[in-house]
Formats: sequence, C-alpha cells, structure tokens
Amino acid sequence: MYAIVEIAGQQFKVERGNKVYVHRLDYNEGAKIEFDRVLLIDNGGKVSVGNPTVDGAKVAATVITHLKGDKVIVFKKKRRKTTQKWNNHRQSFTQILIQGVLGKGETLKDEIEVAKYEKKVFGKKKEVAPAAEEVVEAKPAKKAATKKAPAKKAAAKKTTKKKD
Repeated sequence: MYAIVEIAGQQFKVERGNKVYVHRLDYNEGAKIEFDRVLLIDNGGKVSVGNPTVDGAKVAATVITHLKGDKVIVFKKKRRKTTQKWNNHRQSFTQILIQGVLGKGETLKDEIEVAKYEKKVFGKKKEVAPAAEEVVEAKPAKKAATKKAPAKKAAAKKTTKKKD
C-alpha cells in the first residue's frame, strides 16, 4: 500500500517504513504528525484518486531528526563588466519516518520504533569518538636524512656586439 501525499508544498510517494527528507517542519524530534493532503492511495491494485484529495485519508509519520543538506554554491558573473557575486546556501531538512497510510476510518495498529533507525546524515553515519583507553598515540616516523645535489651554476651569457 502506498500513497502520494503533499508535504510542505512537495509531493512524495510514501509507504509504511519509508524515511523521507522534507523541507524543515516546525515539530520537535519524536513528534507524531498526520498529513491529510493525500492525493492518491493504492491499496493492492485498488487505486483511489482524490479530487483534489482523498476524503478521510491520512498519512501518519514521526519526526526523526532535523539536519542541513549539502552546500550549494551560487556564483553569478557578467563577463567583461567586472561584476561577480558569490553566495552559498544550505537547505534545512527534516527526516521523517512514515508510520502508515490510513484510509477513511482506519487507525494505526502498531507503530514502527524510531530507535531501530540510526540517525544518518544523507547516507553517512555519524562517527563516535573512541573511548579514552582505546586511543593510542602514534609517533610520526622520522624522515631519513638525504643530501641534496648541488645546484648547477648558470652558464655565463655570451653577448655579442653589433657592428655598424
């Protein structure tokens, strides 16, 4: 069972157990949310299309974390005008876990635990610092002393005088 739902002005295809990155939402981490702007529901081949939304349909979700996206560089230049502008931008996102797609009159039977899902930042796991006992300082290896070859002296330039 999946649904097409509008969240923060964008449409997403969601199923139970999906993690979705949406534009920043004003909810705390761990908050339970319901989205009622469901545009389409597919329940095992039985498709319900809304006009514009499906009556009584909802998508239940839980906020996992708030994070920022990758840096986007904005560079504008007008050639031959000595005009250029440099800007950066990082979009704020909210990661949500879809608990279920609910039709008219349905309720959520069992929730998916958010603790099962590790907090990941766009596919990269956050690294945890090792315990103090495990840290061993390694001394850098000494470089072997090498003799440099003497530099060659530049040959004297021969100049010739022009005869008039």
